Amino acid sequence: MRSRRHAAFAATMVLGLVATTACGADSAGDGSGGEMAVASAFPTESIDPNGPLAIDGGTRVAAMQLYSPLLDTIGPGEFEPNAAQNWEINDSATEFTFPLREGITFSDGSPITGQDVAASFERTVASDSPFSANFVGIGVEAADDSVTFTAETPDPALPAKLTGVMITPADAAEDSYLGTPVTSGPFKVESFTPGGDLVMVPNDRYWGDKPKLDRLTIRSIPEVAARVTALETGELDAVWGISDDQLTQLTSNPEVQIVSASGSAVITMWMNASTPALGTAEVRRALWQAVDFDKKITALFPESGEPADSVVGPTVFGYAPQEPVSYDPDAAKKALEDAGFDFDTTLRFHYSQAQFRQWVDSVVSDLAAIGVKAEALEKEQAVYTEDLLALKWDINIQQVGTLGLDASYNLGRLYTCEAERTGYCNPELDEMLQRAGTAVDPAEREAAYADATELIWNEAVGMYPMFVKNLYATSSAVSGFEPDGEGLPRFDTVSIDE
Repeated sequence: MRSRRHAAFAATMVLGLVATTACGADSAGDGSGGEMAVASAFPTESIDPNGPLAIDGGTRVAAMQLYSPLLDTIGPGEFEPNAAQNWEINDSATEFTFPLREGITFSDGSPITGQDVAASFERTVASDSPFSANFVGIGVEAADDSVTFTAETPDPALPAKLTGVMITPADAAEDSYLGTPVTSGPFKVESFTPGGDLVMVPNDRYWGDKPKLDRLTIRSIPEVAARVTALETGELDAVWGISDDQLTQLTSNPEVQIVSASGSAVITMWMNASTPALGTAEVRRALWQAVDFDKKITALFPESGEPADSVVGPTVFGYAPQEPVSYDPDAAKKALEDAGFDFDTTLRFHYSQAQFRQWVDSVVSDLAAIGVKAEALEKEQAVYTEDLLALKWDINIQQVGTLGLDASYNLGRLYTCEAERTGYCNPELDEMLQRAGTAVDPAEREAAYADATELIWNEAVGMYPMFVKNLYATSSAVSGFEPDGEGLPRFDTVSIDE
């Protein structure tokens, strides 16, 4: 068993763990658990875990199987060591030291050193991906058997942020991930086609429990109906990203089992405050009030969704429930008229995933019922992302999770003026988020995040209608499948009864 610890900070604080030992081959699976094929809606375009696509859905799931972080999230503010033996944090939460497990190696047998961890971190920062924004003002120093991070200002959320940094060799470069890269996790690559199949086999050099599977293949099948059919015909052994309307069909099949995992995802619909028509909280709040989200959840996501009452999910450190926005189209239209809203404006509502198509059309219909024009614009993922970052939209929809289950990753990264992600800028919110990000006392951090959440909610920076449960369907022959603390799929404990 790996030991567990809370990332809580007391007034006097030197936090460490009793050392945990590497499991090694004695507790390993023997690679006799069969071959498994799985699929989601997201293609695996890259298996570079610290590059520009690090938080892309396909890359993230692949990275979890192929690489090791220093530590894993197991709950809000709770972690367990992975490649790290333990860790220590100084009183001011400005210095974090991670001794590495003794004797751990990469898949090619070369030792994993502090220099490798430091280089992996530096590649993450240099990638200039959305994830790298977590590490402003963070430095790193390495020894052969440990790594130390230093923060210019207190950063008690750094352990949570580091759960997303995967360990790769210090000399890894972009072209290292085009073939069969050296890995540090429970699996290694047998073959990979960007946007196609990723085929993995057990990494016999892995420090911990070896996978039971002989081979794991991750495929991309965008259409949910095709994924479900492939599961029922035996082409696939597990699928996720399934729709609620497929559950009746699947639950009636004795050869299929359903697994529901509470993740951190929230359906998030930012409203671009830099758009003149959406520049006031009164307008944004009225648009939120004009949409019957409870009806949409009941109709489209009765199993995987529930009405949200916060910007981040209940599983996240910093979650603070708010008063739900009640559907009232008459009040919404009057509020828009009182605010001087231009009803001749057509709002650009952009999205990228087919699963949102009915939802977006339904929202557009509700807005039209009170005289608000909106145009649904479905875009390819790359175009969607480019336009999202460039603020070329008025309303967007996305499923936003919280890596590390700490609100710093979501609120602290996305809602500051400097981030320029929502079109909304408020120095008062920046101050709240700065306080939440630097307070050493957990209670003070939670209070600051509660203040920030209340402001975001009341200012209607976006609409936050639904918490999302991750739904998985597996063949009844699958055993040992259990999503991780963030509700994401792991396959190192899975086997197939053939």
